[in-house]
Amino acid sequence: MEKGLVSVITPTYNCAKFIGETIESVQAQTYQQWEMIIVDDCSTDNTKEIVDKYITINEQVRDFA
Repeated sequence: MEKGLVSVITPTYNCAKFIGETIESVQAQTYQQWEMIIVDDCSTDNTKEIVDKYITINEQVRDFA
């Protein structure tokens, strides 16, 4: 049976304290056919900077603006 792509959609707002751990949890899964789309609702903390760091090192992580 062929397995398909799993999309993990993660909404966030001012979650700089937790977003790195959230992304790393998805990356640690054994199933490799995934993409993670992070939807930031105009955070005023440094959530975007943290997400951008992960985007540059893993093409499976994307943001939606």
